Amino acid sequence: MIKNEVTIFWLAGESSGDLHCELIMKSLAKEGIRFRHIGIGGPRMQSQGLKPLYPFDRFAVMGFVEVIRHIGFFMQVQKRIRKLFEENKPDIAILADYPGFNLRIAHLADEYRIPVLYYICPQFWAWKHERIFKLKASARHTACILPFEEDLLKIHNLNCSYVGHPISEEIEFKMERDQFARFFLLNPNKKWLGFFPGSRNNEIKKMLPVFLKAAKAWNADEYEILISKSHTVDHQKFMQMLSGTGMPNLHIVDGYTYDMMRHCEVLICTSGTVTLEAAYVGTPTVICYKANPISYQIGKRLIRVSHIGLPNIILDNDILPELLQKDANPELINQKIREMQIGSPRRDVIQLELRKLKAMLGEKKPSKEVPKIIEQLLKTYG
Repeated sequence: MIKNEVTIFWLAGESSGDLHCELIMKSLAKEGIRFRHIGIGGPRMQSQGLKPLYPFDRFAVMGFVEVIRHIGFFMQVQKRIRKLFEENKPDIAILADYPGFNLRIAHLADEYRIPVLYYICPQFWAWKHERIFKLKASARHTACILPFEEDLLKIHNLNCSYVGHPISEEIEFKMERDQFARFFLLNPNKKWLGFFPGSRNNEIKKMLPVFLKAAKAWNADEYEILISKSHTVDHQKFMQMLSGTGMPNLHIVDGYTYDMMRHCEVLICTSGTVTLEAAYVGTPTVICYKANPISYQIGKRLIRVSHIGLPNIILDNDILPELLQKDANPELINQKIREMQIGSPRRDVIQLELRKLKAMLGEKKPSKEVPKIIEQLLKTYG
C-alpha cells in the first residue's frame, strides 16, 4: 500500500539528468498521489517542484583533476545529505547518472534503509567495471537507458530493466526551416553548419575557440554558422568569447536545440548526450573532445571501449568521426564536415545507420516505465 504523500530524494548533477528526470516527475504528477521532491537538480526539475539543497551549477564538474579540485565541496554535500536522511528520511531515493558521486549516495541511502532506484546506470561497460558490484550492493533497482545494458547487468544478477532512452520522448520540433530562418534572421538559401560547444563552462573554454576557428573557414556568402548556447553556461563569458569574431554569418541559437539539429547540414559537437540527440534526429555529426591532459592520459588507460561517442558505442561502429585532443583542430574538423555534406556517398551510409539507432532507442518510453518501477519499490519497501 502506497502512502497518500510520498517524499522522493532526487540527485541529478548534470543538465542531461535534469532534463531526463523532469519527464519522470511530470508523469508522477498524474498518479493521484502527493509527491514531495527534495534533493539536487536543475531548473527543469525545480519547475516540477524540486526543493534544491544546492545551486545546480556547482555540480558541473568533469574529469579526474577537476573533481579533485572540488572534493571539499562534494564532502560537504554528502554530509548534508546524511543529515537529511537522518532527520527527514525520504520514502525513496532516485539517483540519475553522475556515478562518481551518486554511487556514494546510493550506499548512504542504503545505510538508512531508503530504497534506491538508480536511473541511467553508470557506463560500467566502458570503464570502472567494479561499479556493477556497488550497484548490486546499494540499489534496489537499476533502470537502463541503453539496450545492451540490461543483459550485461543480469549476468551479475542485478534487479534491472531497460526503460528506453529519454531522448525518444524529449525530442520534438517546433519550427520548420523557413520559420526557424525568420526567427534567427538566417538566410534559408544558404547551407547551415551547427556547432554545439558544450553545456559546461570548462567545455566552452576548451572547445568554443576551436569551433570558431573552424567556422571562419566557411564562405559567408554560402554558409550560415549556428552556435548553440546552453542555458547552463555562463552567459557573460560565452558572449565575451564570441566578441570580435568579425563573422557576419555567425548566429547564436539559445534554445530550439532540436530544430537547429534538424535544419543544419552537418553538426560539430562536443562529446556527450548531445551527440546521441543529434544522431536520433538523423544529422551527421563530427564528435570532438578535449580533456585536461592529465585526465585524458588517466582515462585512456582505464577506458575499455574503442569509441567515445555514444552513437558509435551503441552501434558498435565508427559511423561518426571522433576527433580527440590534438586531433580536435579546425583543419580536421572541416575535413570531416566536407566528407559528410549533402551529396557525399559517406552521408548516405551514415544516415542509414542513424535510422537503425533511432529504432533501437525508441522501443520503450521512460516516462511510462520508470513510474511503474517507483510504484513497485514503494509497495515493496514502503
